Amino acid sequence: MTATQVQPYTASATTVQLHYTVAMSQPETHLFEVTLRVSGWQQTTLDLKMPVWTPGSYLIREYSRHVQDFSVDSGLTREKISKNHWRVHANGLSEITLKYRVFANELTVRTNHLDTTHGYFNGAALFFFVPGFERQPIRVTIVPPKPSWKIATTLPAVSGEANTFEAADFDTLVDTPVEVGIHDRHAFSVLGKPHEWVIWGTGNYDAADLIQDTTRIVEVEAALFGGLPYERYLFLLHLSSQGYGGLEHKDSCTLNYGRFSFRAREKYNRFMQLVAHEFFHLWNVKRIRPKALEVFDYESENYTSSLWFCEGTTSFYDLAIPFRAGLYDAKTYLKELSKEITQFLTIPGRKVQPLSESSFDAWIKLYRRDANSNNNQISYYLKGEMVSLLLDLQIRAKHQNGRSLDDVMRLMWQRFGQDEIGFTPEELEGAIAAVAETDLTDFFHHALHTTEELPFDEYLHPFGLCLQPDDVSSAPPSLGITARAENGKTMIQFIEMGAPAQQAGLDIGDELLALDGLRVSAEQLGDRLQNYRPGDTVQVTVFHQDELRTLPVTLDPPSPSNFKLTPLPSANDAQKALLRGWLSIDWETLCNAM
Repeated sequence: MTATQVQPYTASATTVQLHYTVAMSQPETHLFEVTLRVSGWQQTTLDLKMPVWTPGSYLIREYSRHVQDFSVDSGLTREKISKNHWRVHANGLSEITLKYRVFANELTVRTNHLDTTHGYFNGAALFFFVPGFERQPIRVTIVPPKPSWKIATTLPAVSGEANTFEAADFDTLVDTPVEVGIHDRHAFSVLGKPHEWVIWGTGNYDAADLIQDTTRIVEVEAALFGGLPYERYLFLLHLSSQGYGGLEHKDSCTLNYGRFSFRAREKYNRFMQLVAHEFFHLWNVKRIRPKALEVFDYESENYTSSLWFCEGTTSFYDLAIPFRAGLYDAKTYLKELSKEITQFLTIPGRKVQPLSESSFDAWIKLYRRDANSNNNQISYYLKGEMVSLLLDLQIRAKHQNGRSLDDVMRLMWQRFGQDEIGFTPEELEGAIAAVAETDLTDFFHHALHTTEELPFDEYLHPFGLCLQPDDVSSAPPSLGITARAENGKTMIQFIEMGAPAQQAGLDIGDELLALDGLRVSAEQLGDRLQNYRPGDTVQVTVFHQDELRTLPVTLDPPSPSNFKLTPLPSANDAQKALLRGWLSIDWETLCNAM
């Protein structure tokens, strides 16, 4: 892929010039060596600040904690003002050079990683910004440790300067990850525009399949929005032992996935859902974004109650897009959707935390999970997906599939995304209601601001479907715990709020030893509980902080652990027509497939 060329700096173009050099002379140390040269400086002091978070990942990560060996030109002095703020006293100099190193040994899509095979960095985790000069173009020269290391980025290359690229401003620098090293590259074209897979690590993927299926996903999403809003796109993939994750950017994304997770169909489908998710973000979030994220504050939390739409609606589409692209059939789509619904309905926290609060509190909860998280919170990804499903079904039912959530996305693109104007929660709800041609005030109140159960069957029934819980008649009674084997011990990892185990005084972190005096392991627990009935009392023996305890626990009836979308026993013509318009499958055919 040929990088877009930009012209070298000219004296008249700008007074202040910012030029970073990123070297990695000893990659085994995991230290990036960064030099910043500031030219044309006219103030007495130079302030430098490092972001504390990166857009798309809503947690204060304190990237400056990895900075070390900060130094400035001989004769200049510097001081540290706060955790992420350094100040250099210029002493009248217009040319200032400073150096620092950044430790990079965390392989995620939002951090930096450097070893003997590659260097990967995100702008927020590596570069300072100069307050007041965030709109200034920034040059970056990359110095690989070996000639065999290649550079992959969508930053445009500077003509005549080796390995030098230019970001239009600091936002662009933050939004453009860089991969340097030994990797495989697979170029392909979609709708006349260049795309590329850059893959680091060894795995069992098939490049031809990957390109073919990615092309389908790109085509389907482009058709939804009416074209591709970029000139070229880069998919960066890190293959790891058991990693998972993605981070979206305007003209690229970074993905992390298990290296041997491409052959099994279910795992491959999950990967393509991840691709669909991050690619969908180039519209929803990167361009269609809440008012609170219209201008990024890199030094503190950026609060919004609309992440349910940014992430949850995108999660709704990451299942639907591969289905529409033909990567799997309607039966598989409903199976995957059933898994998501099951996950939602088996998290107690859905009855505690409203969806809008989940979004607002992302900074202190979603990325900081603990043993009680499932009891007191619900993911805005997951419940947002559920709410998006119900909105899609409601719009489709009212308009006989003549409209859908797709029309909402197109309207949001036209009103806000094309010009990158941030939307308010009221504007978002107004756009959805305009497409639905329905007063959705009560729906939004209940779905976003309360913990009332979502009425799945009410919205599924017009399509000849229902949500069927599994049969619990033969299931064992419930202690209300989740136990896992850890280093030869059976440890209690989770206790449901109000469950028998909690009422009896068992605690997360207890080592489970025995039921009624007989040793029990995590693998045996379900079978052993089959010997009891709801209402029976069992003596549970544990080590609680090294203290041996035996506590009486009165067992509860079992609860469904699985829910399945299934055709109704019978359906009328109207229901069959709606189902066909939604999933492109006849009701009878679906019944036979299920």
